[in-house]
Amino acid sequence: MSRDARWKMLLELLVERGRLDVEEAAADLAVSAATIRRDFDQLAEQQMLVRTRGGAVVHGVSYELPLRYKTARHASEKQRIAKAVAELVAPGEAVGLTGGTTTTEVARALAVRSDLTSGTPALTIVTNALNIANELAVRPQFKIVLTGGVARPQSYELVGPLADGVLSQITVDVAVLGVVAFDVTHGAAAHDEAEAAINRLLCERAERVIVAADSSKLGQRAFARICSAQAVNTLVTDAGVGADMVRRFEEAGVEVVAV
Repeated sequence: MSRDARWKMLLELLVERGRLDVEEAAADLAVSAATIRRDFDQLAEQQMLVRTRGGAVVHGVSYELPLRYKTARHASEKQRIAKAVAELVAPGEAVGLTGGTTTTEVARALAVRSDLTSGTPALTIVTNALNIANELAVRPQFKIVLTGGVARPQSYELVGPLADGVLSQITVDVAVLGVVAFDVTHGAAAHDEAEAAINRLLCERAERVIVAADSSKLGQRAFARICSAQAVNTLVTDAGVGADMVRRFEEAGVEVVAV
Protein backbone atom coordinates (compact mmCIF):
# COMPACT_ATOMS: atom_id res chain seq x y z
CA MET A 1 0.00 0.00 0.00
CA SER A 2 1.37 3.41 -0.96
CA ARG A 3 1.87 6.18 1.56
CA ASP A 4 -0.88 8.33 -0.01
CA ALA A 5 -3.33 5.42 0.17
CA ARG A 6 -2.43 4.82 3.84
CA TRP A 7 -2.85 8.48 4.68
CA LYS A 8 -6.23 8.62 2.99
CA MET A 9 -7.43 5.57 4.92
CA LEU A 10 -6.04 6.87 8.20
CA LEU A 11 -7.72 10.25 7.81
CA GLU A 12 -11.03 8.68 6.86
CA LEU A 13 -10.90 6.39 9.90
CA LEU A 14 -9.97 9.34 12.08
CA VAL A 15 -12.91 11.42 10.86
CA GLU A 16 -15.30 8.51 11.45
CA ARG A 17 -14.01 7.58 14.92
CA GLY A 18 -12.55 10.83 16.25
CA ARG A 19 -9.54 9.01 17.74
CA LEU A 20 -7.14 6.27 16.60
CA ASP A 21 -4.61 4.23 18.53
CA VAL A 22 -1.40 3.17 16.81
CA GLU A 23 -2.00 -0.55 17.33
CA GLU A 24 -5.62 -0.28 16.22
CA ALA A 25 -4.68 1.58 13.04
CA ALA A 26 -1.85 -0.86 12.30
CA ALA A 27 -4.30 -3.76 12.51
CA ASP A 28 -6.89 -1.99 10.32
CA LEU A 29 -4.34 -1.23 7.60
CA ALA A 30 -2.29 -4.42 7.98
CA VAL A 31 1.00 -2.55 8.41
CA SER A 32 3.49 -2.25 11.25
CA ALA A 33 3.01 -0.02 14.28
CA ALA A 34 6.25 1.76 13.38
CA THR A 35 4.80 2.71 9.98
CA ILE A 36 1.67 4.11 11.61
CA ARG A 37 3.75 6.13 14.11
CA ARG A 38 5.68 7.69 11.21
CA ASP A 39 2.45 8.41 9.35
CA PHE A 40 0.89 10.04 12.41
CA ASP A 41 4.00 12.17 12.97
CA GLN A 42 4.09 13.34 9.35
CA LEU A 43 0.36 14.08 9.27
CA ALA A 44 0.68 16.01 12.51
CA GLU A 45 3.45 18.12 10.95
CA GLN A 46 0.97 19.04 8.20
CA GLN A 47 -1.64 19.92 10.86
CA MET A 48 -4.01 17.26 9.56
CA LEU A 49 -4.35 15.60 12.96
CA VAL A 50 -3.26 16.07 16.56
CA ARG A 51 -0.71 13.58 17.88
CA THR A 52 -1.44 12.01 21.28
CA ARG A 53 0.41 9.51 23.44
CA GLY A 54 -0.12 6.22 21.61
CA GLY A 55 -2.30 7.62 18.82
CA ALA A 56 -3.96 10.62 17.23
CA VAL A 57 -7.17 12.65 17.38
CA VAL A 58 -8.92 15.04 15.01
CA HIS A 59 -8.48 18.78 15.49
CA GLY A 60 -12.04 19.28 16.76
CA VAL A 61 -15.64 19.76 15.63
CA SER A 62 -14.58 21.98 12.73
CA TYR A 63 -12.11 19.42 11.41
CA GLU A 64 -11.99 19.48 7.62
CA LEU A 65 -10.50 16.66 5.60
CA PRO A 66 -8.59 18.10 2.60
CA LEU A 67 -10.31 17.48 -0.74
CA ARG A 68 -7.65 15.13 -2.08
CA TYR A 69 -8.34 12.75 0.82
CA LYS A 70 -12.14 12.83 0.48
CA THR A 71 -12.52 11.55 -3.06
CA ALA A 72 -13.09 7.90 -2.11
CA ARG A 73 -15.77 8.55 0.52
CA HIS A 74 -19.26 7.57 -0.70
CA ALA A 75 -17.80 7.53 -4.24
CA SER A 76 -20.54 5.49 -5.93
CA GLU A 77 -23.30 7.56 -4.32
CA LYS A 78 -21.63 10.78 -5.44
CA GLN A 79 -21.36 9.57 -9.01
CA ARG A 80 -25.06 8.64 -9.13
CA ILE A 81 -25.98 12.00 -7.59
CA ALA A 82 -23.76 13.82 -10.08
CA LYS A 83 -25.35 12.11 -13.06
CA ALA A 84 -28.83 13.03 -11.80
CA VAL A 85 -27.80 16.65 -11.21
CA ALA A 86 -26.26 16.88 -14.69
CA GLU A 87 -29.55 15.75 -16.19
CA LEU A 88 -31.29 18.75 -14.59
CA VAL A 89 -29.13 21.16 -16.62
CA ALA A 90 -30.34 22.30 -20.05
CA PRO A 91 -28.01 23.01 -22.99
CA GLY A 92 -26.97 26.63 -23.18
CA GLU A 93 -27.53 27.36 -19.50
CA ALA A 94 -25.15 29.18 -17.19
CA VAL A 95 -24.25 26.83 -14.32
CA GLY A 96 -22.58 27.81 -11.06
CA LEU A 97 -20.51 25.07 -9.40
CA THR A 98 -19.08 25.39 -5.92
CA GLY A 99 -16.08 23.33 -4.88
CA GLY A 100 -16.18 19.84 -3.40
CA THR A 101 -16.00 16.20 -4.37
CA THR A 102 -19.66 15.88 -5.38
CA THR A 103 -19.66 19.02 -7.52
CA THR A 104 -16.44 17.81 -9.14
CA GLU A 105 -18.32 14.67 -10.14
CA VAL A 106 -21.14 16.89 -11.48
CA ALA A 107 -18.60 18.69 -13.69
CA ARG A 108 -17.38 15.32 -15.00
CA ALA A 109 -20.95 14.16 -15.67
CA LEU A 110 -21.66 17.35 -17.63
CA ALA A 111 -18.46 16.88 -19.63
CA VAL A 112 -19.55 13.47 -20.97
CA ARG A 113 -23.15 14.35 -21.82
CA SER A 114 -23.63 13.55 -25.52
CA ASP A 115 -25.86 16.59 -26.13
CA LEU A 116 -23.23 18.96 -24.76
CA THR A 117 -20.44 18.12 -27.20
CA SER A 118 -21.00 21.26 -29.25
CA GLY A 119 -22.56 24.70 -28.92
CA THR A 120 -21.65 28.35 -28.69
CA PRO A 121 -21.31 27.66 -25.83
CA ALA A 122 -22.92 24.34 -24.88
CA LEU A 123 -22.73 25.54 -21.26
CA THR A 124 -21.30 28.46 -19.36
CA ILE A 125 -19.66 27.20 -16.18
CA VAL A 126 -19.05 29.68 -13.37
CA THR A 127 -16.94 28.28 -10.54
CA ASN A 128 -14.59 29.27 -7.75
CA ALA A 129 -13.04 25.78 -7.73
CA LEU A 130 -9.60 25.57 -9.36
CA ASN A 131 -9.78 21.81 -9.92
CA ILE A 132 -13.17 22.02 -11.67
CA ALA A 133 -11.99 24.84 -13.95
CA ASN A 134 -8.85 22.84 -14.73
CA GLU A 135 -10.84 19.74 -15.72
CA LEU A 136 -13.35 21.61 -17.89
CA ALA A 137 -11.00 24.09 -19.53
CA VAL A 138 -10.05 21.47 -22.12
CA ARG A 139 -13.68 21.33 -23.30
CA PRO A 140 -13.85 24.01 -26.02
CA GLN A 141 -17.66 23.84 -26.10
CA PHE A 142 -17.80 25.07 -22.48
CA LYS A 143 -17.26 28.69 -21.54
CA ILE A 144 -15.40 28.69 -18.22
CA VAL A 145 -15.66 31.67 -15.88
CA LEU A 146 -13.35 31.38 -12.88
CA THR A 147 -13.79 33.82 -10.03
CA GLY A 148 -10.82 35.58 -8.55
CA GLY A 149 -9.84 35.18 -4.93
CA VAL A 150 -7.39 33.49 -2.60
CA ALA A 151 -7.08 29.70 -2.91
CA ARG A 152 -7.88 27.47 0.07
CA PRO A 153 -5.59 24.39 -0.12
CA GLN A 154 -8.15 22.19 1.66
CA SER A 155 -10.77 22.56 -1.07
CA TYR A 156 -9.07 24.29 -4.05
CA GLU A 157 -11.72 27.02 -3.77
CA LEU A 158 -11.11 30.72 -4.35
CA VAL A 159 -12.55 32.93 -1.62
CA GLY A 160 -12.51 36.54 -0.48
CA PRO A 161 -13.48 39.93 -1.90
CA LEU A 162 -11.93 39.29 -5.32
CA ALA A 163 -14.36 36.42 -5.85
CA ASP A 164 -17.20 38.60 -4.55
CA GLY A 165 -16.42 41.17 -7.24
CA VAL A 166 -16.94 38.74 -10.11
CA LEU A 167 -20.05 37.05 -8.74
CA SER A 168 -21.77 40.36 -8.03
CA GLN A 169 -21.65 41.15 -11.76
CA ILE A 170 -23.10 37.94 -13.22
CA THR A 171 -26.23 35.79 -13.01
CA VAL A 172 -26.60 32.04 -13.55
CA ASP A 173 -29.53 29.80 -14.40
CA VAL A 174 -28.67 27.20 -11.79
CA ALA A 175 -26.28 27.01 -8.84
CA VAL A 176 -25.12 23.56 -7.75
CA LEU A 177 -23.95 23.50 -4.14
CA GLY A 178 -21.62 21.01 -2.59
CA VAL A 179 -22.21 21.11 1.17
CA VAL A 180 -20.94 19.40 4.31
CA ALA A 181 -24.35 19.58 5.99
CA PHE A 182 -27.97 20.21 4.99
CA ASP A 183 -30.78 20.39 7.50
CA VAL A 184 -34.38 21.60 7.24
CA THR A 185 -34.01 23.89 10.25
CA HIS A 186 -30.40 25.02 9.93
CA GLY A 187 -30.09 25.04 6.14
CA ALA A 188 -27.05 24.28 4.01
CA ALA A 189 -23.63 24.76 5.59
CA ALA A 190 -19.87 24.53 5.09
CA HIS A 191 -16.92 24.18 7.45
CA ASP A 192 -15.34 27.48 6.42
CA GLU A 193 -17.07 30.87 6.66
CA ALA A 194 -15.24 32.29 3.62
CA GLU A 195 -16.40 29.40 1.43
CA ALA A 196 -19.92 29.73 2.80
CA ALA A 197 -19.96 33.43 1.89
CA ILE A 198 -19.02 32.74 -1.74
CA ASN A 199 -21.53 29.90 -1.99
CA ARG A 200 -24.23 32.17 -0.54
CA LEU A 201 -23.54 34.85 -3.13
CA LEU A 202 -23.67 32.27 -5.92
CA CYS A 203 -27.11 31.18 -4.66
CA GLU A 204 -28.31 34.76 -4.68
CA ARG A 205 -27.22 35.13 -8.32
CA ALA A 206 -29.04 31.95 -9.43
CA GLU A 207 -32.52 31.41 -10.82
CA ARG A 208 -32.66 28.02 -9.11
CA VAL A 209 -30.49 26.25 -6.52
CA ILE A 210 -29.63 22.55 -6.36
CA VAL A 211 -27.95 20.94 -3.36
CA ALA A 212 -25.98 17.82 -4.29
CA ALA A 213 -25.32 15.82 -1.11
CA ASP A 214 -25.14 12.18 -0.12
CA SER A 215 -27.52 11.10 2.63
CA SER A 216 -24.80 11.09 5.32
CA LYS A 217 -24.82 14.92 5.18
CA LEU A 218 -28.57 15.33 5.68
CA GLY A 219 -29.93 16.36 9.06
CA GLN A 220 -26.42 17.52 10.00
CA ARG A 221 -25.12 20.92 11.10
CA ALA A 222 -21.82 22.65 10.31
CA PHE A 223 -20.10 25.83 11.39
CA ALA A 224 -20.83 28.25 8.54
CA ARG A 225 -24.34 28.68 7.12
CA ILE A 226 -24.73 29.06 3.36
CA CYS A 227 -28.49 29.48 2.97
CA SER A 228 -31.82 28.35 4.37
CA ALA A 229 -33.58 25.21 3.20
CA GLN A 230 -36.28 27.45 1.72
CA ALA A 231 -33.69 28.99 -0.63
CA VAL A 232 -33.05 25.55 -2.20
CA ASN A 233 -35.24 24.32 -5.04
CA THR A 234 -33.96 20.76 -5.37
CA LEU A 235 -32.01 18.30 -3.24
CA VAL A 236 -30.35 15.45 -5.12
CA THR A 237 -29.21 12.68 -2.78
CA ASP A 238 -28.83 8.91 -2.65
CA ALA A 239 -31.40 6.23 -1.89
CA GLY A 240 -30.17 5.99 1.70
CA VAL A 241 -32.23 9.03 2.68
CA GLY A 242 -35.06 8.16 5.08
CA ALA A 243 -38.72 8.71 4.28
CA ASP A 244 -39.14 11.05 7.24
CA MET A 245 -36.21 13.17 6.08
CA VAL A 246 -37.70 13.38 2.59
CA ARG A 247 -41.05 14.43 4.03
CA ARG A 248 -39.49 17.21 6.12
CA PHE A 249 -37.58 18.65 3.16
CA GLU A 250 -40.64 18.49 0.93
CA GLU A 251 -42.69 20.29 3.55
CA ALA A 252 -40.04 23.02 3.48
CA GLY A 253 -40.59 23.37 -0.26
CA VAL A 254 -37.53 21.40 -1.41
CA GLU A 255 -38.01 18.86 -4.21
CA VAL A 256 -36.10 15.69 -3.29
CA VAL A 257 -34.56 13.46 -5.94
CA ALA A 258 -33.16 10.21 -4.48
CA VAL A 259 -30.99 8.07 -6.76
